[in-house]
Amino acid sequence: MANIIEFSGPVLVSANEEHQGMWSVEGVLTFQRPTVTPDVVLEGWVLPGFVDAHCHIGLGVGGSVDEATTLAQAQADRDAGTLLIRDCGSPSDTRWVQQRSDMPRLIRSGRHIARSRRYLRGLGHEIEPEQLVEAVRKEARDGDGWVKLVGDWIDRGVGDLAASFPAKLVKDAIAAAHDEGARVTAHCFAEDTIDDMLDANIDCIEHATGLLPRHIPRLLEQSVPMVPTLINIATFPDIAAQAGPKFPRYAHHMTRLWERRRERVLEAFEAGVAIYAGTDAGSVIKHGRIADEMMELHDAGLPPAAVLDAAAWGARTWLGAEGISESARADVVLCSEDPRRHLATVTDLKHIVLGGLVVR
Repeated sequence: MANIIEFSGPVLVSANEEHQGMWSVEGVLTFQRPTVTPDVVLEGWVLPGFVDAHCHIGLGVGGSVDEATTLAQAQADRDAGTLLIRDCGSPSDTRWVQQRSDMPRLIRSGRHIARSRRYLRGLGHEIEPEQLVEAVRKEARDGDGWVKLVGDWIDRGVGDLAASFPAKLVKDAIAAAHDEGARVTAHCFAEDTIDDMLDANIDCIEHATGLLPRHIPRLLEQSVPMVPTLINIATFPDIAAQAGPKFPRYAHHMTRLWERRRERVLEAFEAGVAIYAGTDAGSVIKHGRIADEMMELHDAGLPPAAVLDAAAWGARTWLGAEGISESARADVVLCSEDPRRHLATVTDLKHIVLGGLVVR
């Protein structure tokens, strides 16, 4: 690790606040010029390290993966500029990753909580409704302040998406998590699932493909953000094609959700709903794709500054993590151009600094 790094380019403290002159001294940021010559001088537009607000470290297609694979996942995210991860459910105990100073900061959610035989095998705790409240309490205690619910999935008896648990029990479970000092986020594809979660005082909605105009005032009133995971939603046509012969109603529903994915995100953003960037990496989505998700948000209509807020300044504030400030940990990325004007520059970062370690 270089003891002193000088950042010679503009420092973007926020979307509207630009600073000139910043250093990393022993892994800590400062705006005070050191009295000694820096070991390294890095040029570029400086931003806080990116946040992947929906990521799965230690998760593979069939469930838990070994430590070498887990490490490779975290490293791929780091090398793409993701320096803070909110893990949104993993069957692996990844506390050991948190002890690695060369890996992104990791906020764990414990394991997904899903309905028995109503989710991908090996990924979550599969339980019956009467077990929900206790399962949520356990995961609230085991995680780092977040619990992940699978709010809906295909019900093969119905032939379409359906809620995983009765609304009353979801409300009791979320109240139990809050009692334990944890927040709850939920996988929500279908329209009615969002209603149930808002009724239960959920803290975040993942995917939100079923977002309707009636939901938006409630999201605003209850200060509930969305993490759209658009690069994951891009897989819906393939899912629909595979399911179509046996479950045509479900396939049609998934196709309709996919068709309006960008429109829904833009509607929420223009109304003032908080939106954060998340890739859903860990099973079918490869790690290290935060820039792809940022570009998808931009393609949905979010201006570059809003996309950067979703993946940097705003996301860090939401998760209680430092951004760029005096004495903050030196977790920053550097772009060749001003990303507020040329967002595509985030796809090819010039430098990455993690805790004062120059990764690139």
